[in-house]
Amino acid sequence: MRIFILDDDANVIRILEKIIHDRSLGTVVGKAMDGKEGYEKIESLKPDLILIDLLMPGEDGISIVRKLKSVYSNMEFIMISQVSSKDMVEKAYKHGVEYYIYKPINALEVEIIIKKVKERMQIDKTLMKIQELFSDKEVSIENRDEKDSCEQCIKNILKKLGIMGEKGSYDIIKVCEYIINNNVDISNMTIRNLCNNFSENPKSMEQRMRRTIAVAMSNIASLGIEDYMNDIFVEYSSSLFNFEQVKKEMDFIRGKNQRGGSVNTKKFIAGLITHCENKNN
Repeated sequence: MRIFILDDDANVIRILEKIIHDRSLGTVVGKAMDGKEGYEKIESLKPDLILIDLLMPGEDGISIVRKLKSVYSNMEFIMISQVSSKDMVEKAYKHGVEYYIYKPINALEVEIIIKKVKERMQIDKTLMKIQELFSDKEVSIENRDEKDSCEQCIKNILKKLGIMGEKGSYDIIKVCEYIINNNVDISNMTIRNLCNNFSENPKSMEQRMRRTIAVAMSNIASLGIEDYMNDIFVEYSSSLFNFEQVKKEMDFIRGKNQRGGSVNTKKFIAGLITHCENKNN
């Protein structure tokens, strides 16, 4: 990750450079101590992440963030400041700053925050892949038999959630098909028992599915952060997940919680089947 540091204190820049280098958090591609100079360098270098001071000579940090965000929407920002004013924080948040490092600089805090931003950037890349799927023409399932229709319906939902490429997605499809084709009452069975029908190591299969569903929750939470009224978020955040856990995941991504939400594999599978049955009725 390419990082730019913009702060009017040379000592702060030196400390941040050392932390980033020593902890392998990225590459510092540029630095500046003046707002105007920093803006020009950032426009030229186009870094992935900018560590920027709130108050600087030349031009303040919030003004610079606002201008850069209007042109480079994918740039991420971490605000550095001694100011703890609620109004200033809200103003910065309004213009795209979700992460803060307060002076004096703490190495562990810097590492945690930068890693959170890197995770966020990875999620954004996943979201871009999800959006690309919407540009593709959806496969018509009107002339297929009921089994193929259900399978395609499940695949379409998994694509929307950005997990079709995950190993556990194929296990999820197998389990859903088995439940549908055999009219299984899932309320009377454990996921482990269902996995016994497909694998000599049902525990590993269950874990693969759980990890894949956790990725889906992270993706859906990110969609909710970007747009609370997003169609995918509205449709699946409560039908496939416990909504309270989705909210915890959203707070975790924002850096407000130390832990994300937990997933319920049975609820996810039951929700998938319900969506497909409703679609085919």
